Amino acid sequence: MNASMHSFDHLPNAPGVGFKPQHFVDIVERPGAVEWLEVHAENYMGHGGRPIAQLKHLAEKIAISVHGVGLSIGGEGPLDTDHLARLKYLLNWLKPARFSEHLAWSTHDGAFLNDLLPLPYTDTVLTRVADHIDEVQTTLGRQILLENPSSYLAFDASTLSEVEFLTVLVKRTGCGLLLDVNNVFVSATNLGFDPTEYIDALPLQTVEEIHLAGHDKDQDENGKPVLIDSHGCQASEPVWALFEHVIDKCGPKPSLIEWDTEIPDWPILEAEAARIASILKASVA
Repeated sequence: MNASMHSFDHLPNAPGVGFKPQHFVDIVERPGAVEWLEVHAENYMGHGGRPIAQLKHLAEKIAISVHGVGLSIGGEGPLDTDHLARLKYLLNWLKPARFSEHLAWSTHDGAFLNDLLPLPYTDTVLTRVADHIDEVQTTLGRQILLENPSSYLAFDASTLSEVEFLTVLVKRTGCGLLLDVNNVFVSATNLGFDPTEYIDALPLQTVEEIHLAGHDKDQDENGKPVLIDSHGCQASEPVWALFEHVIDKCGPKPSLIEWDTEIPDWPILEAEAARIASILKASVA
């Protein structure tokens, strides 16, 4: 591997986007405001082919963050050691600036569920998740960032708020936080809490990466608004306002536009990144 691949040991406090192969040429030739990329770990666990070739090429030119969706950090059973080994192999050769995972579970009785499911926030679950984070960080030899989930229902069993749960996890394990602003807004709308109060209660000094994304609007059988974390459209204005509040509170952070379905042409994505750049620059000024 080219030694220059190993020089990006941090993400810039600048806009990033989730990498999609159809944007490869645009990113190489006209990245615009985009200064870093995120890739999903599970898409790059092979040993060859065009995906790996493209990723190696990009990693020589721009900082990369790897985002996992398959570890099932919150699962009741033990972590999948084969999956963890594949993840370690990827991170060892790629040497990304950051690695993140979801506070969620997606496995049960040996089956993998194609969804990221929320957890009850109890002391027992907290201990299990902390143990899993310790195992992941020890195996990978690096800090991981944990992303707050989007929620549609609350658990009666919960004895801690989500912010309390995340705060204790960070203190106990030394992990960092990936703050998904859209997830905060989606959960706040669905569960009826104030998203600004949620942000203000977080240990923002431990936030190392921020995500913005789009959501779809729906309603339940009683006509109450329900938001779906879809990643298939532009971020809504309330999400942008919440993002500005976060940046006002904690200063510039690496901030990503996620767009995973109904993928737009590059100029639309780059324009979203440019909007992030203007907000980050305004906070510095």
